[in-house]
Amino acid sequence: MRSTAVGNVLVSGARGEHQAAAPAVAAIQAEASAAEARAAAESTAARGCELTILMPCLNEAETLAICIRKARSSLASLGVDGEVLIADNGSDDGSQDIARAEGARVVPIPRRGYGAALQGGIEAARGRFVLMADADDSYALDDIGGFVQALRGGADLVMGNRFQGGIAPGAMPPLHRYLGNPVLSLVGRLFFKIPVGDFHCGMRAFRRDRILALGMRTDGMEFASEMVVRASLNKLAITEVPTTLRPDGRSRAPHLRTWRDGWRHLRFLLAFSPRWLMLYPALLLLIVGGIGLLWLSFGPRQVGAVAFSVQTMLACATAVIAGVQTIGLAIVSRSYAAHLGLLPASERLENWLERITLERGLVIGVVAVLLGIAAFVFALVRWGSEGFGALDPMTTMRVPILGMVFIIGGLQLIMVSFTMSLSRIDTH
Repeated sequence: MRSTAVGNVLVSGARGEHQAAAPAVAAIQAEASAAEARAAAESTAARGCELTILMPCLNEAETLAICIRKARSSLASLGVDGEVLIADNGSDDGSQDIARAEGARVVPIPRRGYGAALQGGIEAARGRFVLMADADDSYALDDIGGFVQALRGGADLVMGNRFQGGIAPGAMPPLHRYLGNPVLSLVGRLFFKIPVGDFHCGMRAFRRDRILALGMRTDGMEFASEMVVRASLNKLAITEVPTTLRPDGRSRAPHLRTWRDGWRHLRFLLAFSPRWLMLYPALLLLIVGGIGLLWLSFGPRQVGAVAFSVQTMLACATAVIAGVQTIGLAIVSRSYAAHLGLLPASERLENWLERITLERGLVIGVVAVLLGIAAFVFALVRWGSEGFGALDPMTTMRVPILGMVFIIGGLQLIMVSFTMSLSRIDTH
C-alpha cells in the first residue's frame, strides 16, 4: 500500500523527523483507506447491495453498539441486502473497534466536520440507497421500513418527520422544537418550496447517485440543509415519512451548538436564495423610497401633526439608491452562481437578460445620468439667478437630491450592464 511505503520511508529517518511527520503519515493513511473504501464501494455496488445505513461518528462509544445492532436487525427483518457503514471523523475513544466488533464497516474521514463525515461516507457507501442517521441512539434505526418503501417507490430523497412520528419527552430542547426547527423549516418551504415539515431531521434516506451528483460542498452541520436545498433546486423527487425521536443516549453534551449551527443553517439558506436575501428587500426599498421621493419632490407635506420635508426626501433618496444597487448585486450574484454551478440556471432571468442587452442598459443608464446632470445644472442656474448667495436648503435641495438619485442610479445600471455582458461572453 502507498501509505505503508510512505510510513517505512519516514521510519528510516531520524526519530525527531518521524515524530514530527507522524500526523502527516496518519492523514495519508486515512486518505488511502478512504480511497480504497470508495473503490471497493463502486465495485461492490454493481453486485447488488441495496441499502447502506450510514452513521457519522466522533467519539460515540456509549451508543454506537446499540445503534449498529438496531440497524443490522432492521436489515435482517426487512430482508434487505445491505450494510452498516460508520464514517469515523477521528474518534479516540475506541469507537472504531466497537463498530468492527458489531459487524459494521468503518471508513476513516480525515476532513473534520459533520458534513465532511457524511460526504465521505456517501462516497464510500456500497448501497444503491443510503439511509443516514446519528449514532446517538435518538433515531429509530429499528423502524426504517417507510424509508425503504419510499425509495423503492421512486423517491430520490426521503425525509423523516419527527413532528408527525412523535417526539419523546426530553428528546428535543424546547428552543429547537418550538422556535429553531419550525422557523428554519418555514424558511426552507418559503424560499425553495420544499414540501417537508421537518427540514432538519437527521434521519433521511436517498438514492446515492442522485445525491452525489448534486456536488455538495459544506463540511459542517449545514450539510443537512444543503442536501435538501440542492435536491429541490435540481428537481429531485422529495417526500417524507413519519419517524420517532427519543432522548439522546449519551451522557455527554451533543456536538450540535444551538445558536452557532442555527445561524449557519440560516446563512446557508439565505446565500442560496438571492431573491430573499437581496432582491425582495431591495424592491421594498426601491418602491417605498420612490413613492416618498415622488411625493416630496414638489414641496413639504403634512400628515396630521407630522411634517415631512427635505430631510425625509433625503432618506427616501437613500432608500432608492440602496434598492437600485442591491437589485444590481442580486442579478449579478444569481447569474454568477448559476455560471459556477452553485445554483441551477434561471430561465426567467436568462430571458430577461436577453431582452436587456448591454446596449439598452447603457442607453437607459446614460439617459438617467444626463437627467441627473440636467438637474444639477438647473439648480446651478437658479442659484446664479439669485447672485450665488446663501441658499435656503428647505427650498433648494429637492432638485439636487433628484439629480443625485438619477446619476447614481444611471451609473449603477451602466456597471451592471457591463458586468453581465462580460459574464455572458462565453455563452455567445
